Amino acid sequence: MSIFRTAYKYLTTWMSDSNHKPLLIRGARQVGKTTLIREFSVNFTNYIELNLERESDKLLFTIDDIDKLLSAIYLIKNIKLQSGTTLIFIDEIQEEPRAIQKLRFFYEEHPELYIVAAGSLVEFALKQIPSFPVGRIDYLYLYPINFDEYLGALNNDLAQEALAQIPAPDYAHSSLLELFHNYALVGGMPEVVDTYVNNPLTTDLANFYNKLWQSYKDDIEKYAKNNTEKKVIRHIVASAPYQLDRIKFEGFGNSNYKSREVSEALNALDLAKVIQLIYSSTSIEAPIVSDLKKRPILQIIDSGLLNHILLLQGEIITLNDLSNLYRGRIIHHLVNQELISIHNEISYKPNFWVREKRTSNSEVDLIYRSGNIVIPIEIKSGKSGTLRSLHQFVDRAPHPYAVRMYAGEFKIEHTKTPAGTPYILMNLPYYLGTKIPQYLKYFIDNYSLDI
Repeated sequence: MSIFRTAYKYLTTWMSDSNHKPLLIRGARQVGKTTLIREFSVNFTNYIELNLERESDKLLFTIDDIDKLLSAIYLIKNIKLQSGTTLIFIDEIQEEPRAIQKLRFFYEEHPELYIVAAGSLVEFALKQIPSFPVGRIDYLYLYPINFDEYLGALNNDLAQEALAQIPAPDYAHSSLLELFHNYALVGGMPEVVDTYVNNPLTTDLANFYNKLWQSYKDDIEKYAKNNTEKKVIRHIVASAPYQLDRIKFEGFGNSNYKSREVSEALNALDLAKVIQLIYSSTSIEAPIVSDLKKRPILQIIDSGLLNHILLLQGEIITLNDLSNLYRGRIIHHLVNQELISIHNEISYKPNFWVREKRTSNSEVDLIYRSGNIVIPIEIKSGKSGTLRSLHQFVDRAPHPYAVRMYAGEFKIEHTKTPAGTPYILMNLPYYLGTKIPQYLKYFIDNYSLDI
């Protein structure tokens, strides 16, 4: 089964650009990078695929001259080029840093070729390159399948159409909510989605998740500097899914590891995008500035994988509202994952907002910039009067807009904080995570304190 990825649209635009640069696809293992390019290759007359985990392909990049390198590629792959467009795909490029360096020469000496490279641990290879070809490479970031893509995998055109409407129609709410809960259960790893769509009664998903999580552990250990760092990475990977709140580096996961040891290991996992460190901000106006000195929260690559590790599948099946599952962490994780997934051209990380005072602390689940406005977003059910941290933000913000994501239907409320500050609250069903930018624009463009 072919799952249409929104990143395909980016590739189409890239292909039509007469000044196209080599494209480097960055993303964790098993998010669908290779499959995406193989499906995209049908648009080209000639397609050549190299995999640098294969020694014969890797050795090609010991050739410095680009013309000789291309001749060697055509010879080894037994390719006789036909007249038309040519796509060369270099997979697992992190296995040979010299191949990354040569991307600039493809661009400078053979701009007629379309070059795409990908790798699950590219970030580690980039650190080894003294002269990275900045400005001569474009990037595409790929993440697990999001809810919109999941609906496409199900061939549920009506649900996708309803999701695309702003605001989403009331009659579609219960169906979209149920479908999103199924998505939360299955997750966004392409092989899992493919397996589930073809056989919804399958019991093989747990086996796949076990193997996938182990492969992540094995991969990252390759880049550990020494045996101590390997042990720290193993401990972090084993402990990370169980961290409910903001983490401390020192003694992470009830260990005796020092702050620096944990920090270095977490940054390695963050580079590989297996785990991401999500930092707070105190910004109420643009730009949003991450506070790297404050304790972050952990975002695992995929919510389905997280639910599997935490053995939450049974609970998800029985719930009509995910807001309180695992003390609210799962729905927060899902919304973050959805928001991350739509940023294909940059390495985007969400931020949460904090106000830390001796007398009281406030923490808003998410802040997002729309134009020049920073919007606070709480992810929880309950009455609007219970949104204490959101009110703390609103009382200080130079605008009246705020969002609450929950299991209920879309609605707009004009209300006030306990301090008497008037504001407008957009209540957004939490299955709309991929549509947050569009809804915020709609919200700001169509509502004010006078309307």
